[in-house]
Amino acid sequence: MEGSEHGLVALAAVLVLGTAGQWIAWKVRLPSILLLLTLGVIAGPVTGLVQPDAMLGSLLFPVVSLSVAIILFEGSLSLKLRELREIGGVLISLLTVGVLVAWVLISLSAYTILDFSPFKSILLGAVLVVTGPTVIGPLLRHVRPVGRVGPIARWEGIVIDPVGAVLAVLVFEAHLAASNAGVETASWSVFGGLVRTIVLGGGIGALAAWIVGQIIKRHMTPDYLQSPVVLMFVLAAFVASNLVQHESGLLAVTVMGVVLTNLKGVAIHQILEFKENLSVLLVSSLFILLAARLNLDTFSELGWRGCCSC
Repeated sequence: MEGSEHGLVALAAVLVLGTAGQWIAWKVRLPSILLLLTLGVIAGPVTGLVQPDAMLGSLLFPVVSLSVAIILFEGSLSLKLRELREIGGVLISLLTVGVLVAWVLISLSAYTILDFSPFKSILLGAVLVVTGPTVIGPLLRHVRPVGRVGPIARWEGIVIDPVGAVLAVLVFEAHLAASNAGVETASWSVFGGLVRTIVLGGGIGALAAWIVGQIIKRHMTPDYLQSPVVLMFVLAAFVASNLVQHESGLLAVTVMGVVLTNLKGVAIHQILEFKENLSVLLVSSLFILLAARLNLDTFSELGWRGCCSC
């Protein structure tokens, strides 16, 4: 099969397998994540049908980043500030004490069990505190919890994504600063990075939400262009925020979604339907692509500890 034809088949396979996986999971009442990961492994390392790195090349990770941004924005559109009256205390505990406990336990486990270096252990802990909307969203659709559990899980799953990303970046920057200029400089670097991320990322997201809100409220775009225009602002806010402050884009799109959905007089029903359909397609494709990148030989080489020489 020629290269162009193989690429066409692989791209179609990602969309077909992703959608089929969601459909079959709904029919058999299983979490879609399990089926999507299985299909991705079969399509990638088992059969070689889908090879994401060869198919997308250097565009793979930008595509993944933009997809996650859209998924996170779609999820944040479901976050109503009035829910914080009932779940605010629990949510804050999960995002502070919960994150800290998970970070410490994961870091200690990586250091003692996997023999990671202290820096790699702390960095891994920062990365793995994230649950994320790509995991929590499908699970919530499958489980459908009642009472406060649903809103708590939804808020935590969405807000924790930018928190984890920022945490990982700050750990990495602190390590570089400490190696080059000392601990005191590293502390100021971390503090400055955190402030810039909150101010710039949050500010860009809030500004984008206000602009979109005015466009919708004043009917400055026809109905059929409303969703594409919102998508345009989501991508622009994500990229602009990342350009002015590294890895602040996820915070920007999260703030944008929360602010937009809570603006008075702004009808977003059309946007919600479009974004939900797009989010399902993106989640399905992402799990297929990422699972297809796995190298099964690595598991036997690394052994049960997960790492030989870290």
